[in-house]
Amino acid sequence: MKVLIVGSGGREHAIAVSVAKSPKVDKIYCAPGNAGIGQIAECVPIGAMEFDRIVAFAKEKEIDLTIVGMDDPLVGGLVDELEAAGLRVFGPRKNAAVLEGSKAFSKDLMKKYNIPTAAYENFDDPEKALAYLEHTKMPVVLKADGLALGKGVLICQNLEEAREGVKTIMLDKKFGTAGNRMVIEEFMTGREVSVLSFVDGKTIKIMSSAQDHKRALDGDQGLNTGGMGTFSPSPFYTKEVDEFCRKYIYQATVDAMAAEGRPFKGVIFFGLMLTQDGPRVLEYNARFGDPEAQVVLPRMKNDMIDVVQACIDGTLDRIDLQFEDNAAVCVVLASEGYPVSYEKGFLIGGLERFEDEEGYYCFHAGTKQTEQGIVTNGGRVLGITAKGSDLKEARANAYKATEWVTFENKYMRNDIGKAIDEA
Repeated sequence: MKVLIVGSGGREHAIAVSVAKSPKVDKIYCAPGNAGIGQIAECVPIGAMEFDRIVAFAKEKEIDLTIVGMDDPLVGGLVDELEAAGLRVFGPRKNAAVLEGSKAFSKDLMKKYNIPTAAYENFDDPEKALAYLEHTKMPVVLKADGLALGKGVLICQNLEEAREGVKTIMLDKKFGTAGNRMVIEEFMTGREVSVLSFVDGKTIKIMSSAQDHKRALDGDQGLNTGGMGTFSPSPFYTKEVDEFCRKYIYQATVDAMAAEGRPFKGVIFFGLMLTQDGPRVLEYNARFGDPEAQVVLPRMKNDMIDVVQACIDGTLDRIDLQFEDNAAVCVVLASEGYPVSYEKGFLIGGLERFEDEEGYYCFHAGTKQTEQGIVTNGGRVLGITAKGSDLKEARANAYKATEWVTFENKYMRNDIGKAIDEA
């Protein structure tokens, strides 16, 4: 079969690697892809938001299955467009992808169906938001309603910071139209855990847990990023936590979406906060996490195509989803200055080493193929992932592998997975 993957990051590279393992797949295309994906797929110069061109390409090449990796095209309705053209596609329709596309929608859904989350209020008027903050307990969390590349969340320690945050999101529009509406949320404390799941509209199958590191600098300092590294499984995601979430969060979310006439097919990413009062939902994403996919998918035993097809066909209950009894750690190699400003175009060395090493992966995020070789082409450049028998071994292996790669202005955090030592 012929498969088209839509996207260009480390997540899409991880998806492509999983798809390539399936004996059912003869050819992989990726739009637009990157230099790493180009080593196992044919990259086509079509942007992820160029819906008409994607549909035309899929029809012309008689694509059997399209997998949409990115949030923007999902929220924008690419799945609907492909389905309308009679094409088979994996991912939620536009009316279900709103679970990620609008934080106000997701918070209202959780309130309506008693899914545990932080207390909140929604605002589309900055003056009303400012008035509300005058009587709110600090610290507080401000969230731009729409998509903001994982960066539209501000944690404000006091009233002055909160006022400035409202200005940043709703008046200065730092996150664009995503800030037309805003959620003001109770600040929760605890461990954060990411749990990915496959969903077929009614059945949900949970993948292995993971834990992301969002801040740019060691010690969880600096600005929020798209993710500087991750590990799987999370030692903090215990059997008790799992049982609670299965009972009150996972199936409840799938049932809630179906009850709202928005059946969800694809991947739901549950961002959880393990508070003193039990697990709470921080956020939903409507696709694989990035970089969570880079540590979860390499550990999945199932044929990716079998699972994806079952989600589309509503037969996920027949799939026995299995993961290796090991661990994986991903360390992101970024460009110095990310996420604010950074230079591109530096030649990357050492990539060939990964071809011969079992259990080591180099997932490309911001790279480009040139006549001189593969060069840096983004803030997050590569995700260096390694497996190990346990998290400590995987972490040691991942950091060892980061030394194989060279490029000018290479930057990484040195404490990815350090929380493992405290578990």
